[in-house]
Amino acid sequence: MINHHNSQQNYNSEFFEQGGEGKNYLWQYVQSLNPEVVEQLSHPQSQEVFQVMERNIVGLLGGLPSDQFNVSISTTREHLGRLLASAMMSGYFLRNAEQRMNFERSLQAAEHKSSQDYGEQ
Repeated sequence: MINHHNSQQNYNSEFFEQGGEGKNYLWQYVQSLNPEVVEQLSHPQSQEVFQVMERNIVGLLGGLPSDQFNVSISTTREHLGRLLASAMMSGYFLRNAEQRMNFERSLQAAEHKSSQDYGEQ
């Protein structure tokens, strides 16, 4: 049985350690973002995307209900930054998937309307 938490940590570690000569351009980019951009990116417009991101982060941190347990999480600045970058990447992926889904729905609706219009002529 694979421990999802450990496999996720290993994936994130490998991802953030990629790059030639010890450089990680994505990590450098994330660190260079100003707080306003981070704030804007951390609030997705879609409630569905927000819920999936929230479940992902809870899965990474552990999901004890805070109203029943006194949950305290401590980490280093670097690990917190990696968690932020992981959440951002998940958000970008989910936003792209959401846009594709909406595009496909629009295309299907247009095709359906077009076939109805063609049938009426």
